[in-house]
Amino acid sequence: MDLSSYSLPELRRLQAKVETEIRRRSDSTRRTLLKQVQKLVAEQGLTLDDLIDAPAAAAPAKAPATKAKRGTVKKAKTPSVIKYRNPANPEQGWSGHGRRPQWVLDWLAQDKPLEGLAA
Repeated sequence: MDLSSYSLPELRRLQAKVETEIRRRSDSTRRTLLKQVQKLVAEQGLTLDDLIDAPAAAAPAKAPATKAKRGTVKKAKTPSVIKYRNPANPEQGWSGHGRRPQWVLDWLAQDKPLEGLAA
Protein backbone atom coordinates (compact mmCIF):
# COMPACT_ATOMS: atom_id res chain seq x y z
CA MET A 1 0.00 0.00 0.00
CA ASP A 2 1.56 3.29 -1.11
CA LEU A 3 0.75 5.97 1.44
CA SER A 4 2.83 8.74 -0.14
CA SER A 5 -0.11 9.99 -2.22
CA TYR A 6 -2.31 10.56 0.86
CA SER A 7 -2.63 13.99 2.45
CA LEU A 8 -2.06 14.43 6.17
CA PRO A 9 -5.81 14.63 7.00
CA GLU A 10 -6.42 11.49 4.94
CA LEU A 11 -3.63 9.67 6.77
CA ARG A 12 -5.11 10.71 10.13
CA ARG A 13 -8.55 9.42 9.09
CA LEU A 14 -6.94 6.17 7.97
CA GLN A 15 -5.08 5.94 11.29
CA ALA A 16 -8.32 6.42 13.24
CA LYS A 17 -10.00 3.69 11.17
CA VAL A 18 -7.10 1.31 11.74
CA GLU A 19 -7.08 1.96 15.50
CA THR A 20 -10.85 1.40 15.64
CA GLU A 21 -10.55 -1.87 13.74
CA ILE A 22 -7.70 -3.06 15.97
CA ARG A 23 -9.79 -2.31 19.07
CA ARG A 24 -12.81 -4.08 17.58
CA ARG A 25 -10.86 -7.20 16.67
CA SER A 26 -9.06 -7.27 19.99
CA ASP A 27 -12.38 -7.08 21.87
CA SER A 28 -13.88 -9.76 19.64
CA THR A 29 -10.91 -12.07 20.15
CA ARG A 30 -11.01 -11.51 23.91
CA ARG A 31 -14.73 -12.35 24.06
CA THR A 32 -14.26 -15.47 21.93
CA LEU A 33 -11.37 -16.67 24.06
CA LEU A 34 -13.29 -16.02 27.26
CA LYS A 35 -16.21 -18.12 25.97
CA GLN A 36 -13.82 -20.96 25.07
CA VAL A 37 -12.22 -20.89 28.51
CA GLN A 38 -15.62 -20.77 30.23
CA LYS A 39 -16.71 -23.79 28.20
CA LEU A 40 -13.58 -25.77 29.10
CA VAL A 41 -13.90 -24.88 32.78
CA ALA A 42 -17.62 -25.76 32.81
CA GLU A 43 -16.84 -29.17 31.26
CA GLN A 44 -14.71 -29.87 34.34
CA GLY A 45 -17.47 -28.71 36.70
CA LEU A 46 -15.66 -25.53 37.75
CA THR A 47 -16.12 -21.80 37.38
CA LEU A 48 -13.61 -19.18 36.34
CA ASP A 49 -13.43 -18.04 39.96
CA ASP A 50 -12.47 -21.58 40.99
CA LEU A 51 -9.77 -21.59 38.37
CA ILE A 52 -8.38 -18.18 39.28
CA ASP A 53 -8.44 -18.76 43.06
CA ALA A 54 -7.03 -22.30 42.85
CA PRO A 55 -3.33 -21.49 42.34
CA ALA A 56 -3.21 -19.17 45.35
CA ALA A 57 -4.94 -21.65 47.64
CA ALA A 58 -3.25 -24.81 46.33
CA ALA A 59 0.28 -23.45 46.14
CA PRO A 60 2.49 -24.90 48.87
CA ALA A 61 4.56 -22.59 51.01
CA LYS A 62 7.88 -22.02 49.33
CA ALA A 63 11.15 -22.57 51.11
CA PRO A 64 13.66 -19.73 50.97
CA ALA A 65 15.55 -19.78 47.72
CA THR A 66 19.16 -20.88 47.95
CA LYS A 67 20.12 -19.71 44.51
CA ALA A 68 18.58 -16.55 43.10
CA LYS A 69 17.28 -16.61 39.56
CA ARG A 70 17.98 -13.71 37.27
CA GLY A 71 15.48 -10.91 37.80
CA THR A 72 13.66 -12.49 40.73
CA VAL A 73 15.53 -10.97 43.66
CA LYS A 74 15.62 -7.22 43.96
CA LYS A 75 18.31 -5.49 45.92
CA ALA A 76 17.30 -2.98 48.54
CA LYS A 77 18.05 0.49 47.26
CA THR A 78 20.65 2.32 49.21
CA PRO A 79 20.61 6.09 49.25
CA SER A 80 22.98 7.66 46.75
CA VAL A 81 26.06 9.41 48.04
CA ILE A 82 25.87 13.16 47.55
CA LYS A 83 28.77 14.26 45.33
CA TYR A 84 27.69 17.83 44.59
CA ARG A 85 26.16 20.53 46.80
CA ASN A 86 24.34 23.73 45.90
CA PRO A 87 26.56 26.59 47.13
CA ALA A 88 23.50 28.82 47.60
CA ASN A 89 21.66 26.16 49.64
CA PRO A 90 23.95 23.43 51.05
CA GLU A 91 20.91 21.33 51.97
CA GLN A 92 20.41 20.60 48.26
CA GLY A 93 22.64 17.86 46.94
CA TRP A 94 22.99 15.74 43.82
CA SER A 95 24.58 12.32 43.50
CA GLY A 96 25.74 12.87 39.92
CA HIS A 97 23.25 10.27 38.67
CA GLY A 98 20.01 10.96 36.87
CA ARG A 99 18.70 14.26 35.68
CA ARG A 100 20.71 17.32 36.66
CA PRO A 101 18.92 19.69 39.04
CA GLN A 102 18.25 23.21 37.87
CA TRP A 103 20.88 24.68 40.19
CA VAL A 104 23.54 22.47 38.53
CA LEU A 105 22.37 23.56 35.09
CA ASP A 106 22.53 27.21 36.17
CA TRP A 107 26.04 26.70 37.53
CA LEU A 108 27.24 25.10 34.28
CA ALA A 109 25.54 27.81 32.22
CA GLN A 110 27.85 30.32 33.92
CA ASP A 111 30.82 28.35 32.43
CA LYS A 112 31.81 27.12 35.88
CA PRO A 113 33.25 23.59 36.21
CA LEU A 114 31.13 20.87 37.77
CA GLU A 115 34.02 20.16 40.15
CA GLY A 116 33.33 23.52 41.74
CA LEU A 117 30.17 21.98 43.26
CA ALA A 118 31.96 18.95 44.73
CA ALA A 119 30.75 18.13 48.23
